Amino acid sequence: MSKTYEAIYENGQIKWLTDAPSVKSARIIVTVLEETKISSKHRTPSAKIAGKGKTLGDIISPIIDDQDWECLK
Repeated sequence: MSKTYEAIYENGQIKWLTDAPSVKSARIIVTVLEETKISSKHRTPSAKIAGKGKTLGDIISPIIDDQDWECLK
């Protein structure tokens, strides 16, 4: 049975991103993906949308005026 594990290969060493396989010896097949930065815990938006968002309201007050709220009921 084959299982997939994710790891980073760096300077001749494998760093497991998930639990390492629990075998002492195995035949493996390695697929090298394009080089990427090791992701941090913080997500970053695509450059196409970064800085283009606008906050229209907040979680405390509604985005519309009180008068308009009455007509939505």
